[in-house]
Amino acid sequence: MSEVLRVRFAPSPTGYLHLGGARTALFNFLFARHNNGKFILRIEDTDRSRYVENSLQEIYESLKWLGINWDEGPYVGGEYGPYIQSERLELYKKCAQQLIDKNVAYRCFCTPQRLEEVRKIREKEKMLTSYDRKCRNLSNDEIKRNLEKNIPYVIRLKIPDNRVVSFYDMIRGNIEYRTEVLDDLVLLKSDGYPTYHLANVVDDHEMAITHVLRGDEWIASTPRHILLYEAFEWKAPKFAHLPVILDPSGGKLSKRKGAASVMDYKKIGILPEALFNFLALLGWSPGGEEKEKMTKEEIISLFSLDKVSPKGSIFDEKKLFWMNGLYLLEVESKKIYKEVYNFLLSKEIIKKEDEIEETYIIKVIDLLKSRSKTLSELTQNSFYFFKDPSNYEEKAAKKYFSNKTSTLLSEILKEIYILTDFSKEKIELLYKNFCESKRIQLSEIVHPTRLALSGVSFGPGLFELMEILGKETIIRRLQKAIEYIENSRKINNLES
Repeated sequence: MSEVLRVRFAPSPTGYLHLGGARTALFNFLFARHNNGKFILRIEDTDRSRYVENSLQEIYESLKWLGINWDEGPYVGGEYGPYIQSERLELYKKCAQQLIDKNVAYRCFCTPQRLEEVRKIREKEKMLTSYDRKCRNLSNDEIKRNLEKNIPYVIRLKIPDNRVVSFYDMIRGNIEYRTEVLDDLVLLKSDGYPTYHLANVVDDHEMAITHVLRGDEWIASTPRHILLYEAFEWKAPKFAHLPVILDPSGGKLSKRKGAASVMDYKKIGILPEALFNFLALLGWSPGGEEKEKMTKEEIISLFSLDKVSPKGSIFDEKKLFWMNGLYLLEVESKKIYKEVYNFLLSKEIIKKEDEIEETYIIKVIDLLKSRSKTLSELTQNSFYFFKDPSNYEEKAAKKYFSNKTSTLLSEILKEIYILTDFSKEKIELLYKNFCESKRIQLSEIVHPTRLALSGVSFGPGLFELMEILGKETIIRRLQKAIEYIENSRKINNLES
């Protein structure tokens, strides 16, 4: 490409960054990186009625956490700034006035009440509910009188009659709209703020955007934008409308239907690399061997719009958790130590004042990460590494805690007392020799030991678990379990 490719992601601070928005940002980012272009972040905050406090910071945090870094925009700067639309209001007013001067736009003095009446009448008569163009042909004298009376007005674009507006979508091919279905859209509101349409077109032109990649809900707006480019006599960028993301039932994934935010997945312990990889595959596939788990660099090198499907893509949360499990398995435990530590604190498994060494927590992560899908799950399953069990899994206790068990645990406890090498290999050898001497199956002592140490009947390898817990903790917990079994037996004897 002769010109530098420039794309933008332009979120509105009306709430958190949901997955649909994150996928749009990601595809723009990938397209820019693959083509050695620029990725611009622009904030479209002109709809003040929907502005949500602190949402901007969450958008920034979400993008950075995902690894989607912008080349120009807030906190980064650039020659086309400012990159927040509320700081560009004078530019939009100037451009709207230019369109009036060229007689391709006009002032509309209709009240909201009249517009609602027109809408109802046209709806009742089964007509298009668009504006009836009452103010389109006002005389100069009428306009002057209205302005002198300070009657509020908006500025509308004159949509030409009997036109076919066509454009090429880089994902969907040729798309056409007849202008009869397009109303004279509002460009500048009565409060001086631009509508999305005006600000979007002006900023894309002023920021030298070459390609617009956005959600398919904006397809119907594109012919209006093309007419705006024509009115300004500007060259329009190339367009690509990304496929919708569907929920498992086939409906559109949306904020209103409870679509999760990027930060929601961070909070449950999804790794950013996993979510990055997963989102890239929502509507795009690399082709060939249909490889799914890929590095960021691999995705960038393979990404192209001709492999983006126009069909909706289903958001499968189970697949995300599966993919996250793959990343967890490979990640260096030290890299996720801080996140796991914070999870342990938030779930009150440990306290800040507890003197727990980092190396101990890393050993726990090493042991559990292959059995976990998220950091939250890993943390939840690690509780017995930090606290003695306060009770035992009821069904398992009935099965594994018996009079015979009490005797076996007491006898193996004597062996553990004198064991000096507490490696998992030596512990396993001790248990095997014990079983041979007692002529019992290994399971007859392994299951009760696991329950005594963890309070549950499942988990990682017992001997690896015992190595991490250490000799002192194991002796204490076995003694406690033996006392529990003995006390239970006494209670049962009294009841019988």
